[in-house]
Amino acid sequence: MQTAADAGDAAALLAAVPAGRRVALVDPRFVGHVHALRLGLTDPRFAAATVPGALTAQPEARGALLRALRRTTAAVGAGAPVVAPDTDPAPEDRTVPGRIAVALEAEGTAVKRPELGSLTATVPTDAGARAAAESARDAVDDETVRLRSAVKAHDGFFTTFAISPYSRYIARWCARRGLTPNQVTTASLITALVAAGAAATGTRGGYVAAGILLLVSFVLDCADGQLARYSLQYSTMGAWLDATFDRAKEYAYYAGLAIGAVRGGDDVWVLALGAMVLQACRHVVDFSFNEANHDAVANTSPTAALSDKLDSVGWTVWARRMIVLPIGERWAMIAVLTALTTPRIVFYALLIGCSLAACYTTAGRLLRSLTRRASRTDRAAQALADLADSGPLAQGVAAVAPGLRGAFTAPAVALLGTLVMIGGALFLPYGSWLTVAAAAVYVVLSGLAVARPLKGALDWLVPPFFRAAEYVTILVLAARSDVPHAVPAAFGLVAAVAYHHYDTVYRIRGGTGAPPQWLVRTIGGHEGRTALVAVLAAVLTHASGFTTALTALAVAVALVVLVESIRFWVSSSAPAVHDEGELA
Repeated sequence: MQTAADAGDAAALLAAVPAGRRVALVDPRFVGHVHALRLGLTDPRFAAATVPGALTAQPEARGALLRALRRTTAAVGAGAPVVAPDTDPAPEDRTVPGRIAVALEAEGTAVKRPELGSLTATVPTDAGARAAAESARDAVDDETVRLRSAVKAHDGFFTTFAISPYSRYIARWCARRGLTPNQVTTASLITALVAAGAAATGTRGGYVAAGILLLVSFVLDCADGQLARYSLQYSTMGAWLDATFDRAKEYAYYAGLAIGAVRGGDDVWVLALGAMVLQACRHVVDFSFNEANHDAVANTSPTAALSDKLDSVGWTVWARRMIVLPIGERWAMIAVLTALTTPRIVFYALLIGCSLAACYTTAGRLLRSLTRRASRTDRAAQALADLADSGPLAQGVAAVAPGLRGAFTAPAVALLGTLVMIGGALFLPYGSWLTVAAAAVYVVLSGLAVARPLKGALDWLVPPFFRAAEYVTILVLAARSDVPHAVPAAFGLVAAVAYHHYDTVYRIRGGTGAPPQWLVRTIGGHEGRTALVAVLAAVLTHASGFTTALTALAVAVALVVLVESIRFWVSSSAPAVHDEGELA
């Protein structure tokens, strides 16, 4: 830290700092909480940030910072006082850091202004103002505020009232011992995998231990995000770990329960795969709806207005958050039922609870879409096309087919294709080439559904329909095959494909777009994989080769998508994505 005599001296000192470092300007008369400065100057997610009296810039924004500082120096003089005339529009912009923040924004550089709440950050101009600022600062314990702000603002009932009251202190304990959020995230994953192993024993003691360990894993899962917010340790690797490990933990636990049940004489692999399929389809409904509408123009509806009114009634907020069965409530239910009942009952409860939650959330989104007056952007249409995961077969059909017109044509065609595919897998004789014909129809209809930009009111339904078609087809054909271990192999295949789809979501949220087209082509797209499984079922009817083929396909997909995903998320260009608002 160095002290500059004036604005000109500050410009010289900043220019001398090595190019790869973050820099900050702080008015020497600053009065406020340490955590206010921490929020303004140390959050790595933003290229530039400011609080009253302080400004920071990451290496990518330093050039703009120096230009703004030099312009300010040229305008007012190198030795000008740091306080601007009282005619300036906002008191916080009268200091040199404040002036430069405004200049940066005028140039086009985004400057983050974190919410400080009860924290104090100000630059007093006289003794009276300084005394008042110091009194306000001393009246608020910034450590209390820091702990409180470490908890996610919008969380489920169970997490808010049963976990966060003490997990925040675990996060602080970790911070004081130098542990990172990534280490806590990894500990949560390992704990969940041990829980899955305990469930796989198939004993009552194993089930009790599994339930307890699953709850411990969830506590750590909450603590890692709270640690990141408490210590402002955000990272691209942490974003990737946090985005993917929740799903890995849950689905690994499903597999552990299924293995344990088989050891106890009850084969519930179909239920386990069904629970994973339902949960993944629930998520893609949420993702697609949000991507279709988050930047829509004139994005209003009576349904949304009613929801906003209900938000003012406290108990309805918690009731609606519990109805959707978010991760806290879901894992608590799984843990308790594992310890007290059987895996079959656990999966029945999951399927019933998640089905009701899916009906509730999807009905609300349908009502909003049908009553909303909104114009969807090209970005939203591209995001939906990326989420559709169309491979070369569907893309080829889309390229030669005329775009079908009509407000609801795309989802209607996608739904028809889904019904044809699932219906063929369910009702045609297993192993029949008619199922392959149904897959061919599905390929054609999939291409027709995406032949035009997905900008219709219900076009966000297209990706969920495709997910349901692929996942359910794999489930049904494996279940009907009567081939040993076919359903566990199908479980692995759906898990690998689902990882690819989750990875696509988080890349889009980070602003970098979907995975590269070569990856989508290599793994065939949703329609290619669905058709391939139908062909394998026809060729390898009632043969152990079907299990081998599903396993090989699962391994191949997993290797390709994992290698590319890891390469992307650990690269310096990968964005930081943080699920501050996701409950599920």
